[in-house]
Amino acid sequence: MSSKIISELRALVGKSHVVDHATDMAPHLVDWRKRHRGDAICIVSPQSTGQVAAVLSYCRANRVRVFPQGGNTSVCGGSVPAVDGVNIILSLGKMNRILDVNPRNNAMTVEAGCILADIQAAASAVDRLFPLSLGAEGSCQIGGNIATNAGGTNVVRFGNTRDLILGIEVALPDGRIWNGLRTLRKNNSGYDLKNLFIGAEGTLGVVTAATLKLFPKPHSVATAMLGLSTVEAAVDEGLRLQGVFPGELVGLELISRSEFEISLRHGTNMRNPFGNDTPQWMVLVELASPERGDGLTERLNEVLGAAYERGAFEDVVIAATEQQRHELWRIRHNVTEANGREGMGLTHDIAVPTYLIPTFIERAGVALGKQYPQATPVIVGHMGDGNLHYIAMFTHAYWATVTDKAEFQRALSHVLYDISAELGGTFSAEHGIGSLHVDEMRIYKDAVEVALMKQIKCLFDPDNMMNPGRVLPA
Repeated sequence: MSSKIISELRALVGKSHVVDHATDMAPHLVDWRKRHRGDAICIVSPQSTGQVAAVLSYCRANRVRVFPQGGNTSVCGGSVPAVDGVNIILSLGKMNRILDVNPRNNAMTVEAGCILADIQAAASAVDRLFPLSLGAEGSCQIGGNIATNAGGTNVVRFGNTRDLILGIEVALPDGRIWNGLRTLRKNNSGYDLKNLFIGAEGTLGVVTAATLKLFPKPHSVATAMLGLSTVEAAVDEGLRLQGVFPGELVGLELISRSEFEISLRHGTNMRNPFGNDTPQWMVLVELASPERGDGLTERLNEVLGAAYERGAFEDVVIAATEQQRHELWRIRHNVTEANGREGMGLTHDIAVPTYLIPTFIERAGVALGKQYPQATPVIVGHMGDGNLHYIAMFTHAYWATVTDKAEFQRALSHVLYDISAELGGTFSAEHGIGSLHVDEMRIYKDAVEVALMKQIKCLFDPDNMMNPGRVLPA
């Protein structure tokens, strides 16, 4: 049966664009952290929206399950197939053309397989900014960013991916194509179908292209790292800076001392900007403006200098050069790789109202200390939008002794998710649901809300062929 399916898929997209050799398929069957694995009969790499539609139509008719895959950078099992069933991986990597860049309209149209960093570079080349920015931007694809409604470090100023999309093109499970590649900022003509597919993780259809929103390119950037003794002081200062620089603050990142030291310990040619006296909490602040000159840095110096004099924080490092700015951000961007080297980090992508961040951290620390004393709390997050990556870090040696790892992780995670829910927060702020958090959808989401989602899923994909086992509980 598999050989027949593979042969017929090759007739649709070309022989060289369907891979079934085990060695070639292996990197696509496991996530980059080696925590989620699946199986598929082949990997199909279409080169056009028409080919995507033809593949989906064929798979629906022949009951072949489709697992779309972009850069395979998911952290919650959303980018690898299931272990059972007749599955194919639909890889969008060969659909990587930038179709149009229009600086006069502040818009860019791209195919779904475009690497995020390439999109950023194309915008910069015409004196524009595409502000979506995250640690995996050198390998993640814009289709995956759209499918997960990715966040990143600039959400405090520009919003999530959803806020940066003007239009999309989608291949539907039945083979139809919806062309919604519009560049309008206002279009109040009926239901907003675009936003159904953004964040749906490929369960309703496959985003094949998108029109993106561009902004004036900043010509001056000011960056600083603050050192503070308490998380309360960190949040207070962050909220104050948002008020002082309302249109210019683009980054506001919170880093615990434990995370800061892990990043330095496992980084290459990294140095501690605070010397040997690392504060308990760090806040990385970045401002950006299209204006030229040193005025932005001078204003940041003035504001932070006055705050330091009145004791708002313990220490501050203000980047005087682009190299110094790069070094500060390297500490932040190195955390994911460094955490993997440090131990087994159980990451939680929670969000609470920003002012309640200290409450969450205090309650989570107490709960973790009582129930999981072997864990070290490691915290990094996008403080400006209330998103915390709260990591329970275990040594590799201890993790090896845990027999039922899945149940251990589930129980620990629910301790933290319960606290987040009690504070009006969420268990998934920007990473999505994937296969890892399907159970949480049942536990923490409103039953009516989940029922409506299932009705939408049934409308688009009644046979559950598109990324089954992701997003929605059975």
